[in-house]
Parts: sequence; C-alpha cells; structure tokens
Amino acid sequence: MTKKTVLWLIAAAVLAGCNTFQGIGKDVQKAGEKIEEAARRK
Repeated sequence: MTKKTVLWLIAAAVLAGCNTFQGIGKDVQKAGEKIEEAARRK
C-alpha cells in the first residue's frame, strides 16, 4: 500500500459517519490496525 492510499483510507474512515469523538477514535484505531497489518506483511 502506498502512503497516498493509506491516507485516503484514513480520511474515508473518519468521514464515513463519525458523529462523536468516540466514533472518530474507533475509526482512527481501526485505520492504525490496518496500517500495522500492512507493515507486518512487508
């Protein structure tokens, strides 16, 4: 995954209907987990 793709995924997760700060935190956490998973594969 390129950095640009990762940034788009994070932006999409944040903008995909987070109505509360708690929801934003969960989305950011999930995005971080995806980034870590991609890093482990390489």
